[in-house]
Formats: sequence, C-alpha cells, structure tokens
Amino acid sequence: MESDEPVTPASRLFLRPELDQVINCVIGLTNSIDVDVIKSEIKNSLMIKHPRFRSLVVKDRHGREHWKKTQVDLDRHVIVLDSPAGDTEEEAVNGYLADLAVSSPLPADKPLWEAHLLTAHNCLIFRIHHSMGDGISLMSLLLAICRKADDVNELPSTVSPDSVKEKKKQNKKGERKPERVVLRLLKAVWFNLVFLVGFILRCLWVRDRSTTVSGGAGIELWPRKLATARFWIEDMKAVKKAIPNATINDVLFGVISSGLSRYLDTKSPKELQDGLRITGVGMVNLRKQPGLQDVVKMMENKSGLRWGNKFGMLLLPVYYRKGRIDPLDHLKRAKAMLDKKKQSLEAHFSYNIGHLLMSLFGPKVASLLNYRILCNTSFTLSNVMGPQEEITIRKNPVTFIRVTSSSLPHAITMHMVSYAGRADMQIQVAKDIIHDPEFLAKCFEDALLEMKNAAADLGT
Repeated sequence: MESDEPVTPASRLFLRPELDQVINCVIGLTNSIDVDVIKSEIKNSLMIKHPRFRSLVVKDRHGREHWKKTQVDLDRHVIVLDSPAGDTEEEAVNGYLADLAVSSPLPADKPLWEAHLLTAHNCLIFRIHHSMGDGISLMSLLLAICRKADDVNELPSTVSPDSVKEKKKQNKKGERKPERVVLRLLKAVWFNLVFLVGFILRCLWVRDRSTTVSGGAGIELWPRKLATARFWIEDMKAVKKAIPNATINDVLFGVISSGLSRYLDTKSPKELQDGLRITGVGMVNLRKQPGLQDVVKMMENKSGLRWGNKFGMLLLPVYYRKGRIDPLDHLKRAKAMLDKKKQSLEAHFSYNIGHLLMSLFGPKVASLLNYRILCNTSFTLSNVMGPQEEITIRKNPVTFIRVTSSSLPHAITMHMVSYAGRADMQIQVAKDIIHDPEFLAKCFEDALLEMKNAAADLGT
C-alpha cells in the first residue's frame, strides 16, 4: 500500500488561514468553449496525472499535513458558468476574479484545484492552491494542455536558447581577474549583511509610512477590484537598450516606480516627502533552470528537479519622486537596486529561514512572521515568463494568459505574465483604499511609453 506523502514546510505555510493562497490563472480563447472538449483535454492531460492533482490534504494525529491519494470526480472540479458576469468582457472576467480573491476558498474535501469555464466570455479560469506548487511549476502543468499554434504536436516554448546562452556569457564575463573576484566577494558580503538586517527588522517592527496605497493587518478580508495593465515586450526591450546591461525585470520595476509616483502625485490628499520609500515584496524563482521548465522532465523521478514551492522573497524598495523627472531615472535607480539584490543571497536566505522556522516551530510561527512582513510593506509583485509564441487549446487560439491570487494584507498585488510578445499585469486592489485601479493601470502604461520615448530620444 502506498504511504501518504508529507506536505513540504513551504507548502504548509500556504495552508495556514493567514496565508491561504489560491492561484487564479485565466486563459482567454478566440472561439466559443466546447465544455466536453475541455473536460476531455483536462482528463487526459499531464496535469490530472500528477499526484498533487489527485490528492487530498489530510492531517495525522500530530496535526501534520499529508497528501493522500484519492479518486478525482472531474464533474466536481470543472464548474461551468453560462451567464454573462458583467457588461464588457474585461469587466466581467476581472470582476469574477476579484470576487474569487476574497470569498471563494477551495473545498478541502477534494483535491485543491478547480477549472471554471466562463462560456459567455470564452475563457477558462484554473484555480490551484499554492500549496500544490509555485507559479513556475503550476504554469508548466497548465501549458501541458496547450500546443503551438503553428504545430499542434509541439509543446509551447518559454525560454529562448539565445537568452540562456547570453546569460551564461554574462555570468562568465569579468569573473576571471582575481581583483574583480575579491571585489565581488566583498560586495556580496556587505549586501548580504545589509539585506539580512533589513529583512529581520521588517519581520519585527519596521514598516512603510502610511500612504494612499498602504494596506495592513486584516486588509486581506476587504473587497477587491481588478484592472489590467498591458505592455508590449518590444517596448520593454527598446527601453532596456537605453541603459547598459539592463534587463526586462529592471524595466518592469522602473515602470512600477514611475507609475506609483504618478499615482501618488494625483491621489495623495497631502504632499508627500520626495524620496519616500515604498517597499514591495517580490517572489523569486530559485530553480536552477531559467524560466519555465519542461513539465515532462519535472514529472520524471530521475530528472533531479524538485516539484513544489521553490521561491524566495525579496524586499524591493521604490522611492516616490515628486513631479516630472527624467523617465529613465526610475529605470537607473531600479537597476542599481536590483543589481545589489542579485549579488546577495536574500532570496535564498528568506527561503531557507522560512524552511528552518517551519521545521523548528511549525507553520503557525512561520506564517505569523510572513504575515508581518506583508503588513509592514506596501505591495506584492511577481513576473512569470509565459509562452513566446501563440498557442492553442484543441485548436482554439489563446488570446491572453493572466494570473492573480487570493487577497493579501497589501492594498496592491501585481502579477505579470508574458505571452507571445505581450505582457499583461493584473492589478488587484482593496477597492475601499484604491477606488480606481484602471487609473493606476494607466499610470503604469504611460510610464513605459514615456521611457520608450526617452530611450528613442537618446538614440537620435
């Protein structure tokens, strides 16, 4: 008889009431949804064959959670909604997701996932509990039901081989000279010390000053509203070329910095101090492979890849800048900050200290400290690389892929997913604090366009 598999310490964290997290991934389709076809695709997919998707979470006599194999009743997991959920397509889908973020936990008497089919809006919403895996793992499984639009036999690709080679070249460049190695080592030690102290203080009492975008304890229970900011990857690439060695993540964080400053300039009831720190929490994938991994390899026992939650937490400060400044200044500051983060082990430290706390003191203490970090900061940000080319589900073209999650103590939670040259960022807000997330989304979109124009001016 096969024994139950213990839930990992990181996954136990997401089963706590304070941090009960469900990932909601919405996939838009061009054509109408054939419910029977979707059910058949799910039934025969690698996703449904994975043990996590066929297991209940149960507790032993010591209160320790385990994965217990069970039979899957597909009709209980696939939920069909025929009626329109709102006036426009985007309002309807975002409104439905906003309601799911607060009021709809997953039932514990079945495996912790669901597929909602909004047939009136041609979209699928996969709801998967965060205890089953991190965003990279779960995105991989979802992509296993898709195929390339130009080759129905090929799985989607998510990482360009050229980008991987370039990254390896950059990692090797400049590391051979002894003096540079020593300097990098000294910087790494210093940055690790600074970030370690800062991380511990955030767990205890240090918190951001209150602004019109601040959350706090209990805010995760407040009603939510959702808006979508849209970006073109080519625009981001054009901007990053303006600053030597900049990356897409640098550009994204520069956009967040500029967009928040724009929003606060307009919405703050009182004048803010220039340079005011607004701290975000970023989740960083700690897997060895860059980007999304081949889902087939992840399910092979001898692949050497670990399934589940494998991410670290970074504290990511942005600084309010009063009025209009050089748009690229936000990018320069973001790049300088992220370069320091890359030389530290902050993400690994946060992952390992969380693992240690879970092992020594259990999930209650670990979740309390994580909850305090969220209460003492201002926003959450994640960025997942999706398919590079257009994809289909049973020859039905996918129009967009977007991700959001259950609400957190933050008043702003942002999740970005790239797909076929575009990047959509879902901006989830506590609507009694931020009444118009559409304006916030426009602030981010305008920030990127300004950076693009400034980068073009530099090239002329």
